[in-house]
Amino acid sequence: MSCGEPHEKDCSEVLDHLYEYLDREMPAGECADFQVHLDECSPCLEKYGLEQAVKKLVKRCCGHDDVPTDLRSKVMGRIDLIRAGETVPEVSVLEQAKHEQAQREREEQAAKGAGARSAGSGKPEKAADPS
Repeated sequence: MSCGEPHEKDCSEVLDHLYEYLDREMPAGECADFQVHLDECSPCLEKYGLEQAVKKLVKRCCGHDDVPTDLRSKVMGRIDLIRAGETVPEVSVLEQAKHEQAQREREEQAAKGAGARSAGSGKPEKAADPS
């Protein structure tokens, strides 16, 4: 996209890096160049405003999902593996973390259930006869 006006930074370059600017992941000097371009170019400013609104909407509607507590450490571990050039398992980090959290919850429920059954009778439960 280009608005047809001459700019120090081309419209297509601005739009290619728009999310870096929105997410504040851009070096300060480049941010200043982006701001100058947005001040001069209404089509890019309009696109910026639209993307900013979408980002806010997504954050408001989807930003409250519960994630497994150890997900961050697993993701960082995968990133470290990739940076070290090691092979990374094919299993999704999120799926693996969800599976492990569900397993822990099942184990906790089983432990609570066993404790409640023992406490209710006053004596330990007998093991079931396997035959």
